[in-house]
Amino acid sequence: MDQRNFYIETYGCQMNVSDTEIVNSILMEEGMEPVNEPEDAEIIFVNTCSIRENAEERVWNRLKEFRALKRDKDGNLTVGVLGCMAERIRDKIIEKEQLVDLVVGPDAYRDLPKLLSDVDDGRKAVNTILSLEETYADIKPIRTNDNGVSAFVTIMRGCDNMCAFCVVPFTRGRERSRPAESILDELQQLSDQGYREVTLLGQNVNSYDDGDHSFADLMYKASQVDPEMRIRFSSPHPKDFPEELLEIISEQPNLCNYIHIPAQSGNNAVLERMRRPYTREQYFDLVEKMRDIIPGLTLSTDIITGFCGETEEEHEDTLTLMAKVKYDLAYMFAYSERGRTLAQRKYEDDVPEDIKKRRLSEIIKQQMEIQEELNKQEIGRRHLVLVEGTSKRSDEQLCGRTDTNKMVVFDRKDFQKGDYVEVTITDCTSATLMGEPVQKSSIQEFSRETVTA
Repeated sequence: MDQRNFYIETYGCQMNVSDTEIVNSILMEEGMEPVNEPEDAEIIFVNTCSIRENAEERVWNRLKEFRALKRDKDGNLTVGVLGCMAERIRDKIIEKEQLVDLVVGPDAYRDLPKLLSDVDDGRKAVNTILSLEETYADIKPIRTNDNGVSAFVTIMRGCDNMCAFCVVPFTRGRERSRPAESILDELQQLSDQGYREVTLLGQNVNSYDDGDHSFADLMYKASQVDPEMRIRFSSPHPKDFPEELLEIISEQPNLCNYIHIPAQSGNNAVLERMRRPYTREQYFDLVEKMRDIIPGLTLSTDIITGFCGETEEEHEDTLTLMAKVKYDLAYMFAYSERGRTLAQRKYEDDVPEDIKKRRLSEIIKQQMEIQEELNKQEIGRRHLVLVEGTSKRSDEQLCGRTDTNKMVVFDRKDFQKGDYVEVTITDCTSATLMGEPVQKSSIQEFSRETVTA
């Protein structure tokens, strides 16, 4: 293939970021070069997200802008859609609105060179076939837009859970796990390249199973690759969280004391409609167990408000669940109906938009108050902060995250990106901690007891 420039614009989750890195590798292997601006590219890809309606709307608008750019370039521009929206909207964007030249689903990235050749020959190119085997385990991702400190590693693809609201099983297919050896090799390569933090990704990471290793096995082996490289993971499911994993996190200093554990709702009837196979009470028991085994643990969650049939009483149950658990961070959304899901087929999206917005604002307001309360409790504590880069507000300050995933801003002094720095927390907002740097340190030197004392 000729040495054309390409640009990829990525929407949605961390998994999409990881997929973009796989596409980078496939295209660069063909001699193509990535560029940072769409105006400089001969090929533009939009890596799409279907999880909510507003994400899709942004993609539609962007594709129309790229169609205008293509006209400005007298047609000398190829535009393609990658990822989760691909299969669902392929006919509309290729035939009806003629916005793109090729559409490629998340399991068909190896086919990109051939599909681009088809476009060069004057044909529209589509491959949205989902696979039962594809994990891209042999492809070394190329990270072109990260901070050089933290990286994502996809350990599995697809999902078998079939939650009523979720389109992922239809856009990413069935669950399959990468061989543990390929994951550990990638972690070693990242360590050799100087990365200090890696997040292992899957739609439900605790169902990881490559035939020889469970997720707990994988996390232990991951912790042994480099004792000075932090390991995080996202996202587990409350239904099958192994106690063994909690023990391993507690014992291994480089496995982070932070767990994202999606609740979605605090009401049992809503959870049942959502096809979430746990109750409010079981969720509380799991949280209690997590905090018993891992002192100083922080938690985050996903919440959907305004799901089909949700009453005011059911909404109140979500508020009380969040108030009792006291999450350090929450991703909160109003329900957005997605095509092909069980909820779309079986239930009526009957909560009016104004009520959804009001309930969402109540949840956000309460959560911000909880976050500020929890962050105030951090004042006076000392944390080990991994420096990610310069603060957005001042070149004289650095920012980075604690083991517990809280963002900290502190004076630069002579510290560098990628350093571990002990920082005493002096102030906070609901989103950020401010601190005074003490000294450069390491995971092995720093004691977690310093935080919880």
